[in-house]
Amino acid sequence: MSSKKIETALISAGRDRRYTQGAVNSVIQRASSLVFDNVADKKRATAGRADRELFYGRRGTLTHFALQDAMAELEGGAGCYLFPCGAAAVANAILAFVSNGDHILVSGAVYEPTQDLCTKVLTKLGVETSWFDHCIGEQIADLIRPNTRVVFLESPASITMEVQDVPAIVAAVRRKAPEAVIMLDNTWAAGVLFRPLEMGVDISIQAGTKYLIGHSDAMIGTAVANARCWPQLRENAYLMGQMVDADTAYMASRGLRTLAVRLRQHDESGLAVANWLAGHEQVARVNHPALAQCKGHTFWQRDFSGSSGLFSFILKQRLTDQQLAHFLDNFTHFRMAYSWGGYESLILANQPEEIAAIRPAGGVDFSGTLVRIHIGLEHVDDLIADLAAGLERISAISP
Repeated sequence: MSSKKIETALISAGRDRRYTQGAVNSVIQRASSLVFDNVADKKRATAGRADRELFYGRRGTLTHFALQDAMAELEGGAGCYLFPCGAAAVANAILAFVSNGDHILVSGAVYEPTQDLCTKVLTKLGVETSWFDHCIGEQIADLIRPNTRVVFLESPASITMEVQDVPAIVAAVRRKAPEAVIMLDNTWAAGVLFRPLEMGVDISIQAGTKYLIGHSDAMIGTAVANARCWPQLRENAYLMGQMVDADTAYMASRGLRTLAVRLRQHDESGLAVANWLAGHEQVARVNHPALAQCKGHTFWQRDFSGSSGLFSFILKQRLTDQQLAHFLDNFTHFRMAYSWGGYESLILANQPEEIAAIRPAGGVDFSGTLVRIHIGLEHVDDLIADLAAGLERISAISP
């Protein structure tokens, strides 16, 4: 990214006149076939088909190019590929760099569908996965094999929110396996609060379904790669038929323009709720990277420029099924739903054994029920009152 402040970059990125055609926003160009006026135009398009020349709809239109340019600028990469969802971005990024007989290293606390990809798909292709403790640092070098091709990180961790020492991990991997491709799921930071490519990560992935779209009404995934990995990622994803419709790409571009102000409010309200929960008698621990009690807090302080609205907290007790249902079923502002990153506040809960079942390395260090919340754009006083009433409901039912 240039010397522009992030707020300015989010407004200007991907708004080249070619993409806006004189309007404020990029045009929505829906196309499968793109017509060439003559043989020379066809030859030029064919030669530049991988570099923002209008060639065929699956290679992208002006709408796609605008978003790709914006994401590459914002995350400091050589290029950005667009996918139909975050899981597709993860899967295709990994698949682009592995083959039969290869080995990959994956954090044991990554998003559950990422784990399922490794255990249910990659194993059938002859790719072996080793899981490592999410909080590992330089010791990751001891796990690297001669055939290790990919190291996959996610910071903070899915659900439990531990922050990784990414610079230490990258340095260790580069010493032991300089050609290995290091990938990081950067969804929590929306691609702007944390800049992994500046720390030596090769590919930054996010589910743009969350904060880029911002309104819980479309799905998209992005993968921004450095110059070393971009051509291979781009061509493999193209051959796998990965693409996004122009309308969704447009919605993601439009979402960028308000991302900074939305994240600022998610950050402010999220911290207020997290601090309130940290002082509540029924709460054992709050897993918010900006709080000192969260594992990896010092790495968050060093590497991140702010927080988003997603975090979790652990109750002192393991709720019974009846208590959990009474707690979750009666909120006013928090609604139960998968995903997050929109304007609305969401809530889900997991028992410790459920989290342990999706932690192939590291296990869990708590015995109470874990509650994950996304703090939306409602007034924070209303959200705190809603949570306070929910915690009171727990006490109303005997375990």
